[in-house]
Amino acid sequence: MAKVHQIDHPLIQHKLAIIRDQNTGAKEFRELLEEVSMLMAYEVTRDFPVEEIEVETPVATARCHTTNNTKIAVIPILRAGLGMVGGILKLIPTAKVGHIGVYRDPESLQPIEYYCKLPADVSERELIVLDPMLATGGSAVAGIHFLKQRGATKIRLVCLIAAPEGIQNLQAKHPDVDLYVAAIDERLNSHGYIVPGLGDAGDRLFGTK
Repeated sequence: MAKVHQIDHPLIQHKLAIIRDQNTGAKEFRELLEEVSMLMAYEVTRDFPVEEIEVETPVATARCHTTNNTKIAVIPILRAGLGMVGGILKLIPTAKVGHIGVYRDPESLQPIEYYCKLPADVSERELIVLDPMLATGGSAVAGIHFLKQRGATKIRLVCLIAAPEGIQNLQAKHPDVDLYVAAIDERLNSHGYIVPGLGDAGDRLFGTK
């Protein structure tokens, strides 16, 4: 069964409180989402493989560790996932970026797939899938299915906030994909929104309704 990693660092929780606030505007929302994503990346990449190398310091030879041979790709689920990319790339600037387009039908709440553009060697990479909200889990589950269809095997999902229903859906459909979240909220409402959540992440990110 996939593991759920809740990252409760004080700085993350502080920034998340501001992100949740309905009075936080799009500019500050974008900046904070990027910052939280960067902070979460420390835990998300904690078990990435490293290799030992020797580095000449001004004093002597040091034995160090590098991730240079670890191929990484960041895969935002459009559109809200785009807001998390910048924070990850600040820490892993050599990562490639793919995009998956999935939207949720407002009536059925089922995911509709419309776009997928990935690195050619996606099957060889450690994939970090980004989606701020794991509500029903439909979009994330569909996006991960996209990746597996193209040969991906090393996938982890990073979300800001998750609902128990979304976690259960992810674990049922993709038990091999670990989830990293900053908060697990109470439930979904009748419209499929996370309670208390933060509203529609895409709309708040881009200033739309």
